[in-house]
Amino acid sequence: MKIIQYSQNVLGVGHLFRSLEISRALSAHQVILITGGPPVETDLPMHVREFCLPILQMDDAFKGLLTTEKNLSLDQVKELRRKKLLALFEEERPDLFLVELFPFGRRMFRFELDPIVKALRERRSAPCAIMCSVRDILVEKKDHVRHEAKVVKTLNRYFDRVLVHADPDLVEIRETFGPFDDIAIPVEYTGYIAPQPAAEAGERIRKQMGMADGEKLIVASAGGGNVGSPLLAAVIQAFSRLHNGGCRLQVFTGPFLDSRDFDHLKSLAPAGVRVERFTADFVSFLAAADLSVSMGGYNTTMNILATRVPALLWPFSTNREQRLRAERLADRGLLTVLEDADLQPDRLAVLMDGKLSQPVRPDVGIDLRGIANTVKAIENWQG
Repeated sequence: MKIIQYSQNVLGVGHLFRSLEISRALSAHQVILITGGPPVETDLPMHVREFCLPILQMDDAFKGLLTTEKNLSLDQVKELRRKKLLALFEEERPDLFLVELFPFGRRMFRFELDPIVKALRERRSAPCAIMCSVRDILVEKKDHVRHEAKVVKTLNRYFDRVLVHADPDLVEIRETFGPFDDIAIPVEYTGYIAPQPAAEAGERIRKQMGMADGEKLIVASAGGGNVGSPLLAAVIQAFSRLHNGGCRLQVFTGPFLDSRDFDHLKSLAPAGVRVERFTADFVSFLAAADLSVSMGGYNTTMNILATRVPALLWPFSTNREQRLRAERLADRGLLTVLEDADLQPDRLAVLMDGKLSQPVRPDVGIDLRGIANTVKAIENWQG
């Protein structure tokens, strides 16, 4: 099967990395992954080819798109992207178009996605299935009634199926999408997209870091790095106040953290603290860790659940997505939610000490089989 997969990392890296996990797992098929955000270090397997559109990214206010193309206006970049996409589909003639988030989100990209889904539906020869790949919780829109009506219309007119990467026992997508019952096409829950660490991953990382037996590792992270530097600064300052001796702190700021903020965090770091931007092996670091302190994005949270590391989460406050998920997990005793007041270094040190004394928790029955189940749903689809 030839699959074209669409994922845009205009803010952070979570959407792209979740899509990449699906791409990698579709190893029996030819996958073309369409990207078009700021470059991110990735390692693609042989069956996946990346198709890079001219770069678009969110502005500093998270309200509009910006282009990094020096000699082209935003409208010119949009037109160029639209033409490139149409030409790609015409040339490749895929069996399946897998779209991440749209039409529930990514409405700023309707300029290029609407023409594609319309063209695919109008194509009589070589029919192509269209599926939406979406996470558990949607971000609220100010004009949500009009937006949701348009989402339903687009899904019912152009799409064949919605794959929700969640466990409905934890949270259902209908909780953040009012007219869920108006969706006429099949909606399938796959479980959460949660890559599992290799059996010896934790031991390998600890050996790589030269850690002694009994030495404890704390991993602090902020997703893509667009937000989260206050959390990381607080963790670094709290580290010196810990009563638990024999600890190390590994900080991953995210690839998009402003260079001045990155330099500031490095200047705060005492002995025993290592500050780096990014690792492609993050889940292995969590497998090695005794404590995770992080933002509450989907991917980081699933890495925490997959490795069962004790965790403190500070949810992104601009929308409800991270907090809703984190509070549901906290209700099950799987992690602790940090409030803004908890970022005071003395207070945070107390919370970190408490978690470092907590044993690794047992599995609690949340469905983390989203990668395998997504592949199965795609392969079992009958047009």
